[in-house]
Amino acid sequence: MTVPESSAPRLRGRPRSPATDAAIIEAALRLLEEGASVGGLSIEGIAREAGVGKATVYRRWPGKDALMLDVLRSLEEPSPEPAGVSVRDDLVTILEFMRRRGLAKRNSALLRSVITQMHAHKELWRAYDENVIAARRASLRAVLRRGRESGEIRADVDLELLADLFTGPMLARAMLHEWKELPEGLAERIVDTVLEGVSPRH
Repeated sequence: MTVPESSAPRLRGRPRSPATDAAIIEAALRLLEEGASVGGLSIEGIAREAGVGKATVYRRWPGKDALMLDVLRSLEEPSPEPAGVSVRDDLVTILEFMRRRGLAKRNSALLRSVITQMHAHKELWRAYDENVIAARRASLRAVLRRGRESGEIRADVDLELLADLFTGPMLARAMLHEWKELPEGLAERIVDTVLEGVSPRH
């Protein structure tokens, strides 16, 4: 497990111990694996499971939502950085990451359970959207802007709508219709199909 850089503010004093951070996050994951719900977890219970005091947790995270955001981040694979050479290849890189993430969700009961529960906790889901999903959307928009500037994408295309056209089919298969396949080559097929529709007309 990779311990994410915490979203909680850093406090002055003794440096934080990465080992303690990891133990607290691992404790939360163990409780979730044992059947605890996101709503049912408490700072006290997590601290007890980790073998630390409640104050130790609060020195690192201001509350449960901040801790749970880092717990969810620990389950995530870091997003790849687009290489910046080919707009098509960068789009494929982004969508291939989504495809692999969808497969990971299907193969991980814990990841599937946590993500499903997150939707019921609006503030936590909003924090996840602002801290994780927004960065991925920004990366995608940057690639699309580059494609428009290079003439690979028509200037009259709404880039927000175009971002949805690229990601929508993968998200639908990965998150909404889990019985649909996520085969190798799907990212390339989606990218090529959408790019054909938005390339300059001759």
